[in-house]
Amino acid sequence: MITLIAFIILLGVLVVIHEGGHFFVLRMCKVHVDRFSVGMGPVIYKKKDKKGTEFALSALPLGGYVSYLSKKALDAEPEMRKQFTDEQLDNLFETKPRWQRAAVMFAGPLANFILAVIIFTFIFSSQQTVKPIFLVKTEYTANSSISGDINKDDALVSINGEKITNPTDLRLALLANAGLTGEINVGFKDFRTSEIFYRDISVVNFLSSSEQQQEPERFFPIDFSSNISPEIGSLTRQGPALLAGLEVGDKIIEINGKSISNFEQVSEIISSESNTSINLVIQRDNQIKSFLISPEISEGGTPILGISAAYKRTLFDAFAKSVKDTYNLSIKTLLFIGKMITGNMGAENLSGPVGIAKMSGEAFSAGFLPFLYLMAILSISLGVLNLLPIPVLDGGQLTMLAIEAIRGEPLPARVENFAYTLGALMVGFLLVFAVTNDIFRWIG
Repeated sequence: MITLIAFIILLGVLVVIHEGGHFFVLRMCKVHVDRFSVGMGPVIYKKKDKKGTEFALSALPLGGYVSYLSKKALDAEPEMRKQFTDEQLDNLFETKPRWQRAAVMFAGPLANFILAVIIFTFIFSSQQTVKPIFLVKTEYTANSSISGDINKDDALVSINGEKITNPTDLRLALLANAGLTGEINVGFKDFRTSEIFYRDISVVNFLSSSEQQQEPERFFPIDFSSNISPEIGSLTRQGPALLAGLEVGDKIIEINGKSISNFEQVSEIISSESNTSINLVIQRDNQIKSFLISPEISEGGTPILGISAAYKRTLFDAFAKSVKDTYNLSIKTLLFIGKMITGNMGAENLSGPVGIAKMSGEAFSAGFLPFLYLMAILSISLGVLNLLPIPVLDGGQLTMLAIEAIRGEPLPARVENFAYTLGALMVGFLLVFAVTNDIFRWIG
């Protein structure tokens, strides 16, 4: 029951937002909207507004639609003309400039991207977080697969020019190379000097199976450990570290003569110290500074400096990260679709309604924020998929408009009908394939 409720809420929100984008721009362009339906099939509830638009809730919670006044609909059913005013009949969809029709088609996917940005901004600004760091576990010497030496505790900073700032960045960057036989350019920060250097890592048929694509980090030639960066994210008010002059953003590089590569070491070393003072060496704005701090002692006898790796993003920072993540996930989704088509990524990764329902139930049970995060991810996927140049989708409509602009006139009706039929078959096949994947995962 929880799975079903979560699925209905998730799909309902995504559909309302997507179709709401179309509806909003249709209204702006003064095209009459006959019906705005959430769900498909028989209408179980409906209500009209002052402009004659019927808002409906339909029986099957698998999608939704906006039905607007068009020449094609009137040509198919001429008797419908009697239901509309002269003003509405003068504002058929086809009478609008191409840019307005394109705006209507693009508005649905755009609404999904905007929803993702809003959700991500809320999540990123409402939670404390830490800065992850990926450290090389062991030393690597130059060989036929690695273009140069890599030292233990050197930090991964980029893959093929893409900055790596969190586990999602790492996973997506690795998956982007699925099926590759060649070289991956990897950037590292030297643990001792903080200088950035690059190494070419040779791979053969990288991440060629679905099993490997589930955990791409395990199959990369360089072994990393995921840690927390030794940067100060927050300081306790009137705590020893703050009073000594430490600031948020300071990177701890040494404690009492012991080198630091991650924040876990900071806690371990401080808790093991019995000295009445602790010497911290930090890096601030490319300058090295040293601080002698007298810690507070807890009731258990543990020294306390009043520092934490956790920090909270400002609303602006959260918004900026949300826009960046939405863009990156959109591009990666397109890339992965291309890799599925070429066979470099397993198409069995594709999920249909059953798989989405299962994920919805699991995320809903995990909590409000995980459920919102899944909604944002699926909203991006819905936006990207609808922009594919398949005639029954928004991207197909945009493609047809582009062809119309080049030709100077619409395609012949026979060609359009064939394109829509082919597009419907493609979408139908994709849906059946995705549901089949879900069933095999379920019974497997």
